Amino acid sequence: MAGSFAPAASVRQALWAIDGVSLICAASLLTVKYLRRGEDILASGFLIFTVGETLVLSGTAAGLTASVPSFAAGISLWAAALVLLGLPRAFPIWGRAAGFIAAVLFAVSAARIFWGEVLLPTAVPLPTLGYPFLVVSLAGWITRQIWPERP
Repeated sequence: MAGSFAPAASVRQALWAIDGVSLICAASLLTVKYLRRGEDILASGFLIFTVGETLVLSGTAAGLTASVPSFAAGISLWAAALVLLGLPRAFPIWGRAAGFIAAVLFAVSAARIFWGEVLLPTAVPLPTLGYPFLVVSLAGWITRQIWPERP
């Protein structure tokens, strides 16, 4: 997300690459964790998020305009993943609610791009408005890893 505020394209792309690789690694580890626990919906949500982030990352080096198709595909998968991750009650309600809001914002953004609109990843209000909600959702996932629910 820090890349969104970078003044130079090269800095933005480098920060987005670091962000993307980090999210892919984290979501992959969470996929394995929840799969081993037998929580298939959560594992599927993290797997789909991983695939979506991989698509977003794949266009990062191409620059804003050239990255739009892979960005649209990636955020459409983010939207699906966020819905799956919000269905079970495994994460705090505030994180799940933020995830549902982000999912709607990203789904609308992806639909607009698929419909033919040139909507850059930094466009305001959409998809830019979705990023803070995604971050709050991520905070909910992290919170649950640090302070697991007690039985």
